Amino acid sequence: MRERLLLCTDMDRTLLPNGDATETPNIRAKFSALCHLPEVTLVYVTGRHKALVEEAIADYRLPQPDYVIADVGSKLYRVEMPTWHEVPEWLTEMNQAWQGYNSENIIPLLSRFDQLELQEPSKQNSHKLSYYVPLTIDQAPLLTQISSTLKQHKIQANLIWSIDEALEIGLLDILPSNATKRHAIEHLRHRLDFTPSEILFAGDSGNDLAVLSSSIPSVLVNNASQEVRDEASQLTAQANNTEQLYLAQPTQNDNGNYAAGILQGIWHFHPNLRLHLQALGVEYDPEL
Repeated sequence: MRERLLLCTDMDRTLLPNGDATETPNIRAKFSALCHLPEVTLVYVTGRHKALVEEAIADYRLPQPDYVIADVGSKLYRVEMPTWHEVPEWLTEMNQAWQGYNSENIIPLLSRFDQLELQEPSKQNSHKLSYYVPLTIDQAPLLTQISSTLKQHKIQANLIWSIDEALEIGLLDILPSNATKRHAIEHLRHRLDFTPSEILFAGDSGNDLAVLSSSIPSVLVNNASQEVRDEASQLTAQANNTEQLYLAQPTQNDNGNYAAGILQGIWHFHPNLRLHLQALGVEYDPEL
């Protein structure tokens, strides 16, 4: 029986070589060739919205995915080029968490918070509400008040705070509580009837840790920071999932960064696909 692979990968600085680390020559072409195998179902898992995913695919000559988990997990699309179909079952789950509200009718509920400035329309969707927030404010009380307001309307939400260092401004994303990368991957696994051992997730940063430290087989690409590598190792040990995380590394054939790290993860977790990798000129120590 042919082994199947549900290959779920983050984009920026995991598959896309847009970090400071160097990329092994021709490695993306080999990754693309592998993804064209009928055994492989390719899923991009990203904070990018649809237009930015399409832009990255074109700019970096990436293979077309079968599915895209976009907008920090709030959107799930089935891709049949040139059409992207939003998966209705995932939309139903988002609606349940938000009690039928969407971004447009949550905005008035938060209008009393003068510190919030809506981000551009391209950064919003029906279940992702994004604001700019001045760095001068005390964020903890603000987030507590926003959370309390949402709970009054029985809206189950996650508030994700980050900083745009280039613009020197705070960023606040409000998402359904179940709009997470891990939950979306598990939803897709059940929907497509893949077994847990038929999945591989690839990531590089702190926002991938919930998946990297879970029971989902995962690879952390070598260009991840030492801080993330240490934290991923610690979290997997605490959860007794050490065997489910592979840390990519430099080898005699590649540096383990970006797509090279993903291919190492496939070699490690899916030995039945090694002949395909070898045919592409990708080969590692059998014990890798």
